[in-house]
Amino acid sequence: MRSSKKLIQQLIGVVIFSLITAVLSSGCSESNAADHVTLEQARAEFESGKAVLVDIRETREHKTGIADGAVLLPMSELTQKPNLLPKNPDQPVLLICNTQNRSKATLQLLKQQGYQNIRYVEGGMSQWSAQGWPLVSPK
Repeated sequence: MRSSKKLIQQLIGVVIFSLITAVLSSGCSESNAADHVTLEQARAEFESGKAVLVDIRETREHKTGIADGAVLLPMSELTQKPNLLPKNPDQPVLLICNTQNRSKATLQLLKQQGYQNIRYVEGGMSQWSAQGWPLVSPK
């Protein structure tokens, strides 16, 4: 039973990846300036409470450290845990991954689901860490 549950989870991950790939190759991947925010802007908005920071890296990546207070929602679990996203689609949301590639792809998917005030963070957590900014262990 466990192996079939694990297989189903893996298949869901493949489907999510395929959907995102399809969105990107359909021409929706071109983003405009309103779709992204600099690392500095993201940190300021997040720390002031103006925006929710959603870390979409996978659980194993969270072990390297997260921004304190970020919502942890691995990209592979996006469709399984939509309740972790703000209920109000107008709530400012900042997506962050390791670099920005997955965040950029997820942005397009969430826009199709009605989220309009959503942006991805340029540089991602790799740049956050390179800046020497604070990281905490996930809870």
